[in-house]
Amino acid sequence: MAVDYAQLIANLRRFYDFSGKVVLVVGAGGGHLLDPACKAKKLIAIDRDREALDKLRATIDASGAQNSIEVVCASFEDVRLSGDVVYFEFCLHETTDPEQALTHARTLAPDIVIYDHLPESPWSFHAAEEDKVRRSAEAMERFGVRRRQIFSTVQRFRNHDELLAKIRVQGPLAIQRAERFIGATNIVIPMSYGLALL
Repeated sequence: MAVDYAQLIANLRRFYDFSGKVVLVVGAGGGHLLDPACKAKKLIAIDRDREALDKLRATIDASGAQNSIEVVCASFEDVRLSGDVVYFEFCLHETTDPEQALTHARTLAPDIVIYDHLPESPWSFHAAEEDKVRRSAEAMERFGVRRRQIFSTVQRFRNHDELLAKIRVQGPLAIQRAERFIGATNIVIPMSYGLALL
């Protein structure tokens, strides 16, 4: 496992109480951190990646939580559902226009929770996402952060091949940056990340 997901989940649970709320989960196809155990009234999982949502749907079916989760295959900008909170899970930086995404989120729910990488994170650099992460962080600041919490962890890989498998989808620059780890074992890359309530 590249990162300690149990710790990320614990951080999320301590930061914001999803209990009894209708939660719009943006970029939900991965389905890593927010699950029915959060005691939300309803989770509306939104992702434009049908294959990722199919995997999430299989996980939901296996957990027996079908009645509390709705799966929506759509671009977030096209969603017109409402709820109590919009939750972006490590995906705001992937949006074309983070400020526009936040503005749209505000029309859907009074609270916005963002879990994402921080601009100074070495992991963001190695994933070749530092510009995207900086752009989304700036959009959050302009939008207004009510509360935030910052965390640190590490991404761990047994070797270069395992690292490459994780970052290959990020493109040639990430692959090039990973070259410094060729031949290395027990690779550890620091990752700073944060939670914000807007």
